[in-house]
Amino acid sequence: MAVAKEQAFNQSARMTEPGDRQPHASVAERSQSLIQTIQAEVIPRLVLARRASRETARPIADATMPTEADILRFVGILLTKDTDEARGFVAGLHERGAPVETLYLDLLAPTARCLGDMWCEDTCHFADVTMGLSKLHRLLYELGPTFRREADAEVQGRRILLAPVPGEQHSFGLTMVAEFFRRASWDVSDQPAVPANADLIQLVRAERFDLVGLSIASEVHLDGLAHGIRALRRASRQSSLGILVGGPLFVQHPDLVARVGADATAIDAGQAPVQAEGLLHLLAGRS
Repeated sequence: MAVAKEQAFNQSARMTEPGDRQPHASVAERSQSLIQTIQAEVIPRLVLARRASRETARPIADATMPTEADILRFVGILLTKDTDEARGFVAGLHERGAPVETLYLDLLAPTARCLGDMWCEDTCHFADVTMGLSKLHRLLYELGPTFRREADAEVQGRRILLAPVPGEQHSFGLTMVAEFFRRASWDVSDQPAVPANADLIQLVRAERFDLVGLSIASEVHLDGLAHGIRALRRASRQSSLGILVGGPLFVQHPDLVARVGADATAIDAGQAPVQAEGLLHLLAGRS
């Protein structure tokens, strides 16, 4: 947390570009401006970061939760069998009592990570991984209506734009995040592939979004993410646009949230709407 505080403080110092400062501003005025920035920008981010760290614990496993053996078997089915057999396997777990949320977070998500690890470790051909992920996408969409019925919520008019950072190739995790937001009654615009930051900027300039959620998997795109966030804030029709970021990098290094200029992150798809709700309250108070 000390590192996160230091990076968040440094971020606050960079929020006003040198060229934007009044040349004859007094020391008292600059100090007051810094205090206001810390109160409005840094402290809320630290509150959300601490909330995320407290909520990392998953529920205690029970008989309905997929086991590690289930995940490994499911990976094998995706790589060697057709979609119908994969569909039947998931249906069997659902009939065993596992709610769709559990299937999303404790079967489909770890299966996607396993497939990715197999490709990175060169134990599985890229084409096989691609086919396996394609089947996962199909199952995710098919489970969507049941997943949303489990919540039985009404749309409340909140809007979020979800997209990978331009240049990122992954989309399964983001698709799952979109399902959780829809289940929590959000109006979701998900963009699975965005060629450039300019395309996202055009979207937030043309439409009103309460929040923007961006996902990233590779450190290579961190600088581009920071640049894109600054551009999105300038272009937004909202006076105070909330930015969520997600991906394994932010789970492992939460201090990166402040470094790229975002407001919050979430440990998994299930926590993303919770963090978003908290961020909306902070933004409302800021307004």
